[in-house]
Amino acid sequence: MENDRDIWKQMVYPVIGACQEVHKQLGPFLNEYMYQDALAIELNLRNVTFDKEYYFTAEYKGYTIDHRHFADFRVINGDTPILVECKAVDNLADAHRQQLWNYMRLTGINFGVLYNFAPVYAKCEKYHYDPQTFKMIAF
Repeated sequence: MENDRDIWKQMVYPVIGACQEVHKQLGPFLNEYMYQDALAIELNLRNVTFDKEYYFTAEYKGYTIDHRHFADFRVINGDTPILVECKAVDNLADAHRQQLWNYMRLTGINFGVLYNFAPVYAKCEKYHYDPQTFKMIAF
């Protein structure tokens, strides 16, 4: 398990590095959308493949639910997709985590990053979703 966590950290490293650069350049206390736009620029500068405002649907008993869901980013590292949710709040809350976890579960994307740009010292949380046990593992 510990070896897995090291591999997982390497997979999300490009995302974390880009987020850290955005926070370093823009600083704290800005609007979430400014950080999202800057992160898109930074990912482009780093030649990282991504979809901003990644659209996905959910299903119920084989039927597609019409409500449109958007994750802030889907980043592709090699063959591995990673969902990224950007926040600009005083503190991350369980509702923020639950949003990311639900997105991961509904999309089947096993890696997620929750990044809070607002504080002076940005906060980053990284998660792995195990679809066999339905558990989220922080790493």
